[in-house]
Amino acid sequence: MKTLYVRIVVTTIAVMIISSLFAFVLSNAYYQKSLKPYNDQKVTKIAKKTVDYFERNPQLELKNYLNHVADTGYQIYLVDHNGRESFYGGDFRKKEIDRSAVNKVLNGGVYHGIAEFPSAPFVTGFFDNVLKNTIGMPLKESGHTYALFIRPNIELQFGEMRLFFSVILLLMIILSIVLVGISTRYLVKPIIKLTEATKKIATGNYNIKLNEKRRDEIGSLASNFSEMAKSLEQLEEMRQEFVSNVSHEIQSPLASMKGFAQTLQNEQLTPEKRKEYLAIIEKESVRLSQLSKQLLMLASLDKEEAFIEKSTFDVAAQIKEVVHMTEWSWREKEMAIEMDLPQMFIYGDKKLLHQVWMNLITNSIKYTEPGGTLSITLEKSDRECLVSISDTGIGISPDDLPSIFDRFYKADKARERKEGSSGLGLSIVKKIVRLHHGEIKAESEPGKGSTFTVNLPKM
Repeated sequence: MKTLYVRIVVTTIAVMIISSLFAFVLSNAYYQKSLKPYNDQKVTKIAKKTVDYFERNPQLELKNYLNHVADTGYQIYLVDHNGRESFYGGDFRKKEIDRSAVNKVLNGGVYHGIAEFPSAPFVTGFFDNVLKNTIGMPLKESGHTYALFIRPNIELQFGEMRLFFSVILLLMIILSIVLVGISTRYLVKPIIKLTEATKKIATGNYNIKLNEKRRDEIGSLASNFSEMAKSLEQLEEMRQEFVSNVSHEIQSPLASMKGFAQTLQNEQLTPEKRKEYLAIIEKESVRLSQLSKQLLMLASLDKEEAFIEKSTFDVAAQIKEVVHMTEWSWREKEMAIEMDLPQMFIYGDKKLLHQVWMNLITNSIKYTEPGGTLSITLEKSDRECLVSISDTGIGISPDDLPSIFDRFYKADKARERKEGSSGLGLSIVKKIVRLHHGEIKAESEPGKGSTFTVNLPKM
């Protein structure tokens, strides 16, 4: 299997090659469209000046003159009516030319072979050293007419430059490949470390150190990966703690039920004691049933949006309904109930929000001493509603307040056990509120009571 390093190197080199081919084709197209006509005119002027100079100086010997011109960097082909031909300067790669072109020049016409030279994608006409790729012009000497065909000798005129550019091109290719290999290694190295880090995480090792100082995407990826590792470590700790708490919460009532069930087998127990132990078993079974229901609800809430069934309803009427349902509890404690609940319609899951108000109100009743007060207010705006549930209960210490929404967290272990709480109620409340894109805050002072504020969007 190819490594990422090899893939990047091969891909980069392939891109270089393909881009070079495209660049050559586009450059050739530019030459054919724009530079070839200009080059044809330029060589035509040179051919005309060469002929004019010779014809104005009849004392010159034609052969010597053409040799001299060829030495300055041109290839020349000379032919007369009888087909006698001569070549001066460098050899042509191909020496074939149409007889019609020769006759045209002998009859006084001009042959534009450069402009008429056929184009090809990978052959730049300017460098194609063939006889057809020339300019033809008539030349007269002592009453005889010749056809003179001329083109620049590219090898002679640009020999050193061609070698120079060839060396530059070769060095660019070699250095590019070397630098691509080095730079790719630099790019791939942090990815290799990330791969090793993922393997460590797979084995349960979350103690990972990565280079997060880079200011590019790799550095951002390393930083996010480190944050993910920390989150996974915290999640694993929470999972272990959750399993431990669940096991403890289940084991405690089971052990109690088992103990009292064994005690009930004693035939010497009085009817009063038997009735007392049966009541305890019933209470523990109810607590175990409540715990299982809350665990199932948390599991369902973890499915998030798929679980929500939203509709529009009056949240004020729903809260009043919950207060009415808990009437026996707060009347038993002779608590005062204060409500300011104007009509407010919101769009949410009616069943889940009913659970929110039920959990918060029953908690307030549970931890408020007899004769206390429970206040419920609702404030509305165009986009959101604010529900505040306050009590004059025992309150929560500042150390415990940040953790009260954690699963199985119990601020007062002894009292919670006595009240039969599982430590899941507020976790469920927070989860439901978040699923509705809302917020919940808690404020409390020991001995003076607590206030829970739920902020929900109306739509």
